[in-house]
Amino acid sequence: MNHIVTVQDAVTAFAPWMEPTDAELLAIESEMPAILADVDLLDAQIVTLDRTPTELDERRIRRARRRVLAARRDLVNRTAGASLPGGAA
Repeated sequence: MNHIVTVQDAVTAFAPWMEPTDAELLAIESEMPAILADVDLLDAQIVTLDRTPTELDERRIRRARRRVLAARRDLVNRTAGASLPGGAA
């Protein structure tokens, strides 16, 4: 006798109640500058995968790394400032 198994989890995996909440969407939006900086860095690195990096490629990667660090720094400063009550020094 063969048993018939349903795939209930796969059917309900995309139920409307599983959408991201407003708080999650706001968190993603606040992290978007850091995400885009990471994408730019990856783009710069991908270009150099199949060839020897030129001086221009190296400058592009360095600038992208600086943008990533600056975006992450800004994100940490925003989130740290938002989580400290009373403007602690």
